Amino acid sequence: MRRKVEVALGARSYVIEIGSGMDEVLAAFVRHAGYSAHGMIVTDTNVGPLYAAHTAAQIARGGVAAEIVTIPAGEASKSLSAADDLYTRAIALGLDRRSPIFALGGGVVGDLAGFIAATYMRGVPFVQLPTSLLAQVDSSVGGKVAVNHARGKNLIGAFYQPDAVIMDLDLLQTLPAREIATGLGEIIKYGIIADAEFFAWLEMHHDDVLALTPAAGAHMIARSCEIKADVVRQDECEGGLRRILNFGHTLAHAIEKETGYVRYRHGEAVAIGMIGAARISRAMGLLSDEACARIERLIAAMGLPCTVEGVSPDAMYADLFHDKKTVDGRIHWVLAEDIGRVCVRSDVPEEIVRENILGLFTPVRY
Repeated sequence: MRRKVEVALGARSYVIEIGSGMDEVLAAFVRHAGYSAHGMIVTDTNVGPLYAAHTAAQIARGGVAAEIVTIPAGEASKSLSAADDLYTRAIALGLDRRSPIFALGGGVVGDLAGFIAATYMRGVPFVQLPTSLLAQVDSSVGGKVAVNHARGKNLIGAFYQPDAVIMDLDLLQTLPAREIATGLGEIIKYGIIADAEFFAWLEMHHDDVLALTPAAGAHMIARSCEIKADVVRQDECEGGLRRILNFGHTLAHAIEKETGYVRYRHGEAVAIGMIGAARISRAMGLLSDEACARIERLIAAMGLPCTVEGVSPDAMYADLFHDKKTVDGRIHWVLAEDIGRVCVRSDVPEEIVRENILGLFTPVRY
């Protein structure tokens, strides 16, 4: 089962290829891309031993000898220090402005490799080969690349589109259940922000979704990419509409920072953040009790956390003001008006925010 999704950005347009057994697709793409003879594959200590050598062989079939460079798995590698090591390696390999950088891994690998591609020699070709469900539906699409700073997540980065995104669904078969669930956090988000029918489909097919059956996997990945591609097409650099992709992320980034990017996977933090955002939406009179309950029930049904531990409410609140969506001290909240429709508001009273942050610490029976 093969699917294609175009990200239409004029001269920077590219295609997302989705399917099983994508070796020939990768080799053919590289063969016709006009790249230099040498490149670099950035991967991590989890993915590299499983897939890096095989991927390098397919890239070599396309005419590029790609050096495998492995970084430690985990959010700590998304740093300027790790970036400096990769710059040094690229220089030592003699990579030039037509030398491609391939990101083989999850979101950390994609963000870091993309940041290197955007800045090395003022920009070199970049290809996303995401291996996690979360990366396939989120970070590999749309051109956001970044590293973290001690004061916050993704504060140092750029908008830099890949030449292609090639997703091999076979690589998802080695994912543990927790990694599948963390990808579902972002997938649920797409239903909330843009597609009520897709949200209902997730409710009806949650057993197939959790089992990641081929048909369910292909459909939910493709639909998620279609929604994101349409938003990015209209607002590539987050001047307005693209903010809706951050539903749940304002609180999620605070949770991740306060727990050292270790306790929660990104999609888990987003799940908790979406519950907080839904409750704030309800408190603002935007979202019905029924819709809020459906959001919370689906998140729970997908095995995602619904409460937060290991942080203080005051610290979470303070972190909100370091978020990229905060401008002139005003937090731009993405809030739900209904399932399938959201808005951006900057007039949420402090007491509503604090009350609903506090509520995230209390278990609820679904």
